[in-house]
Amino acid sequence: MAGGSGERFWPMSRARTPKHLLKLFSDRTLVEETVRRLDGVVPMANVFVLTNTAQLETTRAALKGVIAEANIIAEPAKRDTAAAAALATALVRARDPQGVLALLPADALIKDTATLARQVGVALRRAATTPALLTFAIKPDHAATGFGYLEMGEPTGDGFRQVKRFVEKPDATTATRYVESGHYAWNAGMFFWSAAAFLVEAEKHTPMLAGFILEFPSGDPTAFLAAKFPTLEPKVSVDYAIMEKAASVETMVAEFDWDDVGLWTALPKHLPKDAGDNAVRGPVVAVNAHNNIAVSNGRVVALVGVSDLVVVETADAILVCHRDSVGDIKKLMPLLPKELL
Repeated sequence: MAGGSGERFWPMSRARTPKHLLKLFSDRTLVEETVRRLDGVVPMANVFVLTNTAQLETTRAALKGVIAEANIIAEPAKRDTAAAAALATALVRARDPQGVLALLPADALIKDTATLARQVGVALRRAATTPALLTFAIKPDHAATGFGYLEMGEPTGDGFRQVKRFVEKPDATTATRYVESGHYAWNAGMFFWSAAAFLVEAEKHTPMLAGFILEFPSGDPTAFLAAKFPTLEPKVSVDYAIMEKAASVETMVAEFDWDDVGLWTALPKHLPKDAGDNAVRGPVVAVNAHNNIAVSNGRVVALVGVSDLVVVETADAILVCHRDSVGDIKKLMPLLPKELL
């Protein structure tokens, strides 16, 4: 899944180039890194990228020579992740009614690709033999309030455990209790299922999405998508529409590292730091400056006597904000000229 609004990492991210199309940590975009992690797990011919019409050309450019253009599918309207899950399932089912799939976000940072590949293989094999819908869970290392949680139950086999319930983003006290109990993990939005299993649940809970899957053509889906996808209801997340209501959901706790890199303040764990504990990328100089995040895409960024700032330079815009205010960057969007969105 490679959508996104391009707000949280402004000014580097824009509507046509959101986070997954940025080169934040290497000379590859996050979506290319995500696709390449699957090399050797499944044939590249079986890897599809779901994006939107505004980002189609930039996504094609980012993945040129990695996967075929035909495997980059543009959703003609924003319908949230339930519709995206239905589209992914339909693409697989049209090719193989007994097929299984992994539905993965394009913008997470994962460095331990070998462990990821091994666990994805286990999950795909289990998906082929169970009616359950499967997830990967992330063992929490702190009481985060920005993630949903899974309450885990008894083992079910192959390293999976029963999911007793999904929990929306909790307050700090509740999150602390979850982490201390050892029975909860973060919901990373990484899913596995057989096309048949997902269709059964869709028929129960979202008949319109089930009809979309059943009617999906085996040939070029462009015209079908243009006519049907914008009408799909409900416009909600797959967690709410399907996962929370499914008869059986299982989860495997990830043994690989994972970071959703949700805000600029996630970068210091992955960028080099100078003597002042400033996390920097590009030409940055600092004097008596501490605990800043500074990213330059060309011009020199000079920090003098400042602390706890985020400074991001691009060719046409500069962001300066306090580290504690990065969650408010999206509030800038209505105030910015259209050409900077």
